[in-house]
Amino acid sequence: MLNIETLEQLKQLLESQPAVLLLFGGEHCGVCQALKPRISAMLADEYPLLQAAYIDCQGAGQQLSAQMSIFSLPVVQVYFDGEKFAELQRVFSLADLREAIDRPYRLSFES
Repeated sequence: MLNIETLEQLKQLLESQPAVLLLFGGEHCGVCQALKPRISAMLADEYPLLQAAYIDCQGAGQQLSAQMSIFSLPVVQVYFDGEKFAELQRVFSLADLREAIDRPYRLSFES
């Protein structure tokens, strides 16, 4: 999972990758730290062409998270071809995330 700290890095990632998952979290967010490896494993197993990136909202990515209007944690955003397809906030499961990713991923990569 890449670490993103600036809006410029984020824009470059979204322009260069057809599918991106952003995890907005924090070092002191227990749920965020528990989700991060589980999301990484799910993506590696089921969605290998989806590039994952992490924004530390309590550290180096604090300004970026404010620019993106992220005010609670965790937040996951899923982009295909630079367009946001899904956003999950605070309380969600891996099944919810899988449901948000599956159809657009299959349409993008298995057509």
